[in-house]
Amino acid sequence: MKKITSFAIIVLIATISTSVFSQNSDLKYKTVPNDPISARIYTLDNGLKVYMSVNPETPRIQTYIAVRVGGKNDPAETTGLAHYFEHLMFKGTKKFGTQDYTQEEPMLKEIEGLFEKYRNTEDDTQRRAIYKEIDSISYAASKLAIPNEYDKLMKTIGATGTNAYTGFDMTVYTENIPSNQIENWARIQSDRFQNNVIRGFHTELETVYEEKNMSLTRDSRKVYEKVLASLFPHHPYGKQTVLGTQEHLKNPSIINIKNYYKTYYVPNNMAICVAGDFDPDEMIKIIDTYFGEMKPNPSLPVIEPSAGQPITKPVETDVLGQEAENVTLGWRMGGWATPDKDMLDIISLIMNNGKAGLIDLNLLQQQKVLSAYSGAYSMADHCAFVMNATPKKGQTLEQVRDLLLGEVEKLKKGDFPQELITASINNMKLSEMYRIESNGGRANWFVNSFINGTEWANEVTRIDRIAKITKKQIVDFANEKFRNNYAVIYKREGKDPTELKIDKPQITPIATNRDAVSTFVKEIQDARVTPIEPVFLDFDKDMKILTAKSKIPVLYKQNVTNGIFSLIYVFDMGNNHDKALGTAFDYLKYLGTSTKSPEEIKANFYSLACSFNVFPGTERVYVLLDGLAENMSKALALFEELLADPQVNKEAFANLSADILKKRGDAKLNQGANFSKLTQYA
Repeated sequence: MKKITSFAIIVLIATISTSVFSQNSDLKYKTVPNDPISARIYTLDNGLKVYMSVNPETPRIQTYIAVRVGGKNDPAETTGLAHYFEHLMFKGTKKFGTQDYTQEEPMLKEIEGLFEKYRNTEDDTQRRAIYKEIDSISYAASKLAIPNEYDKLMKTIGATGTNAYTGFDMTVYTENIPSNQIENWARIQSDRFQNNVIRGFHTELETVYEEKNMSLTRDSRKVYEKVLASLFPHHPYGKQTVLGTQEHLKNPSIINIKNYYKTYYVPNNMAICVAGDFDPDEMIKIIDTYFGEMKPNPSLPVIEPSAGQPITKPVETDVLGQEAENVTLGWRMGGWATPDKDMLDIISLIMNNGKAGLIDLNLLQQQKVLSAYSGAYSMADHCAFVMNATPKKGQTLEQVRDLLLGEVEKLKKGDFPQELITASINNMKLSEMYRIESNGGRANWFVNSFINGTEWANEVTRIDRIAKITKKQIVDFANEKFRNNYAVIYKREGKDPTELKIDKPQITPIATNRDAVSTFVKEIQDARVTPIEPVFLDFDKDMKILTAKSKIPVLYKQNVTNGIFSLIYVFDMGNNHDKALGTAFDYLKYLGTSTKSPEEIKANFYSLACSFNVFPGTERVYVLLDGLAENMSKALALFEELLADPQVNKEAFANLSADILKKRGDAKLNQGANFSKLTQYA
């Protein structure tokens, strides 16, 4: 442990950022040397953080507005509040979403009072009478409301990807906007975050009920919640869920929601994260104009994470559900900003990287289980290392559990090559290149840094830091952390007796007012912006067209942005020509050549930080080879060797056939898979 602590201290000393002033602005920003996305990080006078990365590839900007609050901050008596309020943030403000807020406000206040009366009443007859009154006043209020005006505003400015998500630590609101709509976007979001009005409450509650009901039949969600409950009984991660309890959802409090909004939706608890095509000096001036007057909360509540009581023996739990059986293991770890996170990142790849990890080669390549994976649940206050596997036909969950634990023992003994660590670092570098190719990847990186309280300098130097971790440190960490201190969740097939859906109350359909438009929306619609001049692809200038020796046409474009290559083979044949194509390419994954075993093929691709994937369509097959450009020639030679010299393995094919049949049977038990097929059929 001393070595890990020293390692963390070196990080803090080595990561220094610099502060400079914006041109044409008095606002300071921080930068970090050797930052691959040249981020600027501002802190406004009211505490609002602004993260920026300029990427002129396309005339659009990915925006995330992140609030450092989530399910863990829900009041104990009204869990699910953070998620529910996320829904209500799309209902408008005093300026939009309403035809006349002055007339609407008294009715909304009356509804607020009735919900408090409702949640404090136990008699069913009285509750029904109160809800009938809520429904009546809500219908009257709906005549003044204008539903979906926020969506109309986003369509007006050309935004896409309008959405939001809530986790334990965060609530994040997403938009992708044209680069000439920055001011309109800022004006709308500023009003939205400062002047939210809770309207359409009981109809939106119906949506939340349905989301909760759907979660009750998703076995994966039930397993996830049981893992957290077993590992973190001392913390909100384990004591409550993001969606909340049925009892709390049936008894909501608008007063609690308003208090929550006033407490947490404040500038010193928020970050605006943007990446795309913009002038950063102009962008920060606009953000400061519209968000600079928000009032901070100097008394922001903070949840101090505690270590909790040690887990001294396996915590075993059964989960029942209609979907296929599987087993999940989990270990408690330190939070995102602790040294544990770096260790988990490298261990996750050693264990399971999709090609050459311990699980990949010893369980999946050997076809010992139907499926398996491992990785980290990464959260601010605690992380967890999780493993999961699905049994083959005839296997028990206990047998699968022991197979997973066997791979953990190999990690603890150091039964893996040093080359796997080196290859994992190279693949981390590749993943970072892929991430920063997109504006969404850049902006989401900012969100993670802000929510989890890490300095941007530590994010930028993360891979260099992990590259210094030795095999001995990994083995020592594994022996310290991976003991009999785990949770094991057996997901068994059967009727869940606790699966009681929330009864949705009868409500009167609200007025839609489709033709109504607020003054605010009209102003945005009438706002003039500078048109974006389109740039069209010129195949003669922007791309080279070559002909290979085999007379096959080759379209080529040099990547001058980063060190990634992508090569796509297109074959004029597909599943309509041969139904066995998909299975044949699945079979290829288990084959070696006359000089290399299947395991060596996988390990070689991983060490090159390259991979191949096959996508058989109805009329064409697409084969993608991609990875680090410096290794393109070696990867291409390895891939063509596999295509030219695959060695038949009858046992692997028999196992593959049995596994395909088992997976098809399991899919019939899966709610999502059935819904997808019904949609296709319709």
